[in-house]
Amino acid sequence: MSDVLREPLVTPAAWRGADLQQDARWLYRLASEEVADLENALGRAKAGGRSMADLTRADFPLPILAPAIARWMDQLQNGRGFVNVKGIPVERYDDADVALLHWGLGLHMGTAVSQNAAGDVLGHVRDTGADPHDSSVRLYKTRVDLGFHSDGSDLVALLCIRQGRSGGENRLVSTASLYNQILRRRPDLISLLYQPFHWDRNDEQAEGQDPYFQLPICRWHDGRLTFFYIPWYIRKAQRHPDVPRFTPEQEALLDLIDEIAAEPAMHVEMRLEPGEVNYLKNNAVLHARTEYVDFEEPRRKGHLVRLWLTAHGECADGDAFVQQGIPAKQGVVSDAEEIAAAGAHGSG
Repeated sequence: MSDVLREPLVTPAAWRGADLQQDARWLYRLASEEVADLENALGRAKAGGRSMADLTRADFPLPILAPAIARWMDQLQNGRGFVNVKGIPVERYDDADVALLHWGLGLHMGTAVSQNAAGDVLGHVRDTGADPHDSSVRLYKTRVDLGFHSDGSDLVALLCIRQGRSGGENRLVSTASLYNQILRRRPDLISLLYQPFHWDRNDEQAEGQDPYFQLPICRWHDGRLTFFYIPWYIRKAQRHPDVPRFTPEQEALLDLIDEIAAEPAMHVEMRLEPGEVNYLKNNAVLHARTEYVDFEEPRRKGHLVRLWLTAHGECADGDAFVQQGIPAKQGVVSDAEEIAAAGAHGSG
């Protein structure tokens, strides 16, 4: 077990949602010349004829936008831990080109890792009509509420192509502020954050792996807090008979994390609009999405594209577990194939 931090975190990443309502420094709107830079890079990447997965930063040059990207990266690593960027011209392009724009921007921030057992390095967050009660279904493929959680990478980049009909608000909460609140309200539970919990693998384990793994929620190392949390993976692991049952203290801790994060004063909320992207540092921010109502027509359904990135340079977390993504295995249908199949049948 790592050292246990028993003092409040004092850092720009320890923000409260209520404090950000009057502070717009976490928002960035692309200037016209930066949009033109993106579009020029898109044209160059397409003209080069290489597949998206084979592109490098040199294939998607962004000389004008580069200073802004550097500031975003500094904000992710040393500031609030998230940046909201507006103005990506999704309305001018088809979904494939929008995905390429998103991918090209991501090349300047990190290296994409697999998001599921299909090996998808570009994820599609869209309702496919999958049953959220099926233990093998990843909830981003449904319209249900997604509570506050981490993703399996250093950085998450979530770009809105189209909104659903209503709902689907995105919420962000500071893990440093969460930690400080747990320390203030229930200091007796702090040490549990550093003890391993069992996590369900969501039936995405590689051959020979157990259907669950063990990992603590927190580590304190070299003056930085690692906070990794997916509550339904921890709770779902209880379905396995050889996983120990929760202690009352463990249940109290999980409930407390969820309770604090859900408090309106603690988190910031927005409904991502087309062309708007959230960049998140997983160690610093948990994210959530409320349940939403979608359109019936497949071409109008809400659609976001997601990257999981191992960050470049000093922004890399250094924790191999949250950099490796999810191992791919044979016979798993990709997000894009599943969406295409759902569209062909006229369903979500």
